[in-house]
Amino acid sequence: MTVGSVEIQDPRIQQKIPVLSSIATLAGGYDAWLGDIWGVLHNGERPSPGAVDSCRRFREARGIVVLISNSPRPCGMVEAQLAHIGVPANCYDAIVTSGDTTRNVVAQRPGERVFHLGPERDKPLIEGLDVKLDDVEGAEYVLCSGLYDDMRETPDDYAELLARMRSRDLPMICANPDLMVEKGDRLIYCAGALAAAYEKLGGKVIYTGKPHKPIYDMALACIAEIKGAAVERANILCIGDGVKTDMAGAAAAGLDALFIASALHFDGASNDAPLDADTLNALFSESVIKPVAAQKRLMW
Repeated sequence: MTVGSVEIQDPRIQQKIPVLSSIATLAGGYDAWLGDIWGVLHNGERPSPGAVDSCRRFREARGIVVLISNSPRPCGMVEAQLAHIGVPANCYDAIVTSGDTTRNVVAQRPGERVFHLGPERDKPLIEGLDVKLDDVEGAEYVLCSGLYDDMRETPDDYAELLARMRSRDLPMICANPDLMVEKGDRLIYCAGALAAAYEKLGGKVIYTGKPHKPIYDMALACIAEIKGAAVERANILCIGDGVKTDMAGAAAAGLDALFIASALHFDGASNDAPLDADTLNALFSESVIKPVAAQKRLMW
């Protein structure tokens, strides 16, 4: 468009996003990576060999790899889960999770009664904290870590429960802002989907993970601790497969991002067909957020 005699470029009309066959061509410009886990390093069941190799090679070149995840579990549990899936510890330096930042938020409400909406496996989220578990009628707020049975249920199964929570005007802390994640060959709903449904009812939600600021502050502090000095944001690359989480979070934090085209946004992401550049650019066509490059899978 033109304002007076000056032509202004619409921020949504930008050069096409480069599709890389190898991240090695990009890696040398950065001192540290903030890497997503689900959809990048593994699909919930199997590790991605190319991603594991890429992280290991970057570290061998004296780069720092901090994994940043919207998992509602503390970092120690995620580390154990990675080992179980087959992701080796030598491909990363540290892990920062939404569960870690959630614990910080919960710790600021000592002694309050909380209704935990989520599976039993997420109970370590509140271990050692001064909280009292209660039901919806007795709670002062809700801690949502996910669906009780994410392999079978959808947010529609929670309509009555969310309505009861809303009738008491209970604030919700969402420990995982992801709407969905890849689990093997399917997509499953996460806590973020329940939080979105609660917001539609007028409920108040506090988010702790990507794309929100607290988890990036913690991750950047972690990089600085490992490095022994602060690392310029221009020298940090975020890697992830979520447009509204990884890409939006990187942009808000002033960080470059590499987009991984997982099944979260692309059909056929698991096959060997190359990433279609037109489909990729169409995904970002209405957004002012643009990654610096993309890969179908993280590969060195």
